[in-house]
Amino acid sequence: MTAASLFSRLEPLLPGVQKPIQYVGGELNSAAKDWDAVDVRWALMYPDAYEVGLPNQGVQILYELLNERDWILAERTYAVLADMEAVMREHRIPQFTVDAHRAVAAFDLVGVSFATELGYTNLLTALDLAGIPLHAVDRADEHPIVIAGGHAAFNPEPVADFVDAAVLGDGEEVVLAISDVVREWKAEDRPGGRVELLRRLAASGGVYVPRFYDVAYLPDGRLDSITPNRPGVPPKVHKHTLMDLDSWPYPRKPLVPLAETVHERYSVEIFRGCTRGCRFCQAGMITRPVRERSITTIANMVQTGTEHTGFEEVGLLSLSSADHSEIAEIAKGLGDRYEGTNISLSLPSTRVDAFNITLANEFSRNGRRSGLTFAPEGGSERLRRVINKMVTEDDLIRTVAAAYSQGWRQVKLYFMCGLPTETDDDVLQIADLAKRVIDTGREVSGRRDIRCTVSIGGFIPKPHTPFQWAAQLDAETTDARLAKLRDALRSDRRYGKVIVFRYHDGKPGVVEGMLSRGDRRIGRVIEAVWRDGGRFDGWSEHFSYERWARCAEEVLANEPVDVDWYTTRERGPDEVLPWDHLDSGLDRSWLWEDWQDALHPTGAVAVEDCRWTPCYDCGVCPQMGTDIQIGPTGRSLLPIAAVS
Repeated sequence: MTAASLFSRLEPLLPGVQKPIQYVGGELNSAAKDWDAVDVRWALMYPDAYEVGLPNQGVQILYELLNERDWILAERTYAVLADMEAVMREHRIPQFTVDAHRAVAAFDLVGVSFATELGYTNLLTALDLAGIPLHAVDRADEHPIVIAGGHAAFNPEPVADFVDAAVLGDGEEVVLAISDVVREWKAEDRPGGRVELLRRLAASGGVYVPRFYDVAYLPDGRLDSITPNRPGVPPKVHKHTLMDLDSWPYPRKPLVPLAETVHERYSVEIFRGCTRGCRFCQAGMITRPVRERSITTIANMVQTGTEHTGFEEVGLLSLSSADHSEIAEIAKGLGDRYEGTNISLSLPSTRVDAFNITLANEFSRNGRRSGLTFAPEGGSERLRRVINKMVTEDDLIRTVAAAYSQGWRQVKLYFMCGLPTETDDDVLQIADLAKRVIDTGREVSGRRDIRCTVSIGGFIPKPHTPFQWAAQLDAETTDARLAKLRDALRSDRRYGKVIVFRYHDGKPGVVEGMLSRGDRRIGRVIEAVWRDGGRFDGWSEHFSYERWARCAEEVLANEPVDVDWYTTRERGPDEVLPWDHLDSGLDRSWLWEDWQDALHPTGAVAVEDCRWTPCYDCGVCPQMGTDIQIGPTGRSLLPIAAVS
């Protein structure tokens, strides 16, 4: 049955809401496909506002590659702002896609990409507006299959009540495999209804269906077991790893936003994965192994993407872009090609020990020199060793000295507060380091207009990392340490006005920590918060710690657990973790050993980057059937003529 456009009902209401352009659609490179000419239909959701969601690389990749298949249709939907939600409820307009303004409930599948756990409540708003029952067990055959993906889906247990399925890892191949299963099931006249479709998806071992697993608890609140409850369902669900990124050069034709968005550039992912081994970093752990795109593919993507969009900024993205084995050749080749044009190149993610001035100068040939950002993460060298961020203070000073001497005036330093074994002194050393950065900049540049921004984020233990067992620092202690750091930065007038201090209080981190390592019981907290008005919890102006704390206390009143149990409690080696049945490829025993190395009584033990050293048995390559793919390839960007 054709799904009619809702735009004729929607358009007259748009003048009454803020930023109405975000609901209109029709962006350059968006797809318009015939509903009746395809077999499988996806609604892809990023659970945040259009301005945040449209630039999301993952959604753009899936949107383009799905629509390239003549038998699949994919459209996009985003979280609507509060005024639009009120209008939609008043006029009974359901959650819609921005491409053809079709009702989300009419699609076969709703794919939700979670970059952060604080987007969970926005999913509930979308489901409710769509007329899709909040709880997966209440959905009938006519309702879409709701599938979660993204980094925050590596522990989907807190939203297990609300999603039908979850996938771990890279999405390019698995969305096509899921589409094949759905097409085959529909061609057979939908035998067994949605339960049979979910069974077929689960049987592959690459799609997690929470309803097919039973969770048992111990009297003290810990998990006892997570086990399949029907034949043919695997005890472990494995992540998907895309090999040979050159064969998947997406997005070729990125969407160009109509409204202002948080990033307005063409982003090229130059490699995926990281093996630096930072113990706090979930992204680095769950995306292993490293897989580089070749220099020629990167160049072709930059050329094609800029031609199809008109973007004048190109970001070369990865978790640590300067670690690409041919980054110098890439930088020079692209610099040569685009010199004298309006196109600027940026390297948003740079490690202190991978940065060099030659590289930076290549990326600033066209005269655009934004501030440089580095992330030492820990305030002291001792603490950086604990987290396996093997960057010394001298490394940082040498790097910023080179930058300031070459004309840069602004450096941003990112740190975390609340890391395991951290003391007040570790945090206060951030102030000493920032002051030394300013002194160095003034000395090498001979100028006084040197600036340094110190940005602090709260540490949150994440699943599938060595710190998944760690206790999270409570909000009160976090705030007290940050207050001491603020006073230390402001205490000397020589630095007070040139060091900018930015930080968030500890309360949002507590909620994110509860959601990050939560189990299925947390789903009732999420629902209670949503029913109490929780929306856009990732936005500071909408976040309410009081609401989350109150709802958690009420919902968990009869349980042997509370917010502290999920956050500030250290886990033991034998405790069943809510994500133990979800395989990211990392050996649990290796993660535990690395956690113990961080806590070694004579000093934390460092782990090398396995790109350049022998394998240290994290488990990913043999378990996933993968291998590290890095250069150098010896290729060059030529023959690509300079742009005139």
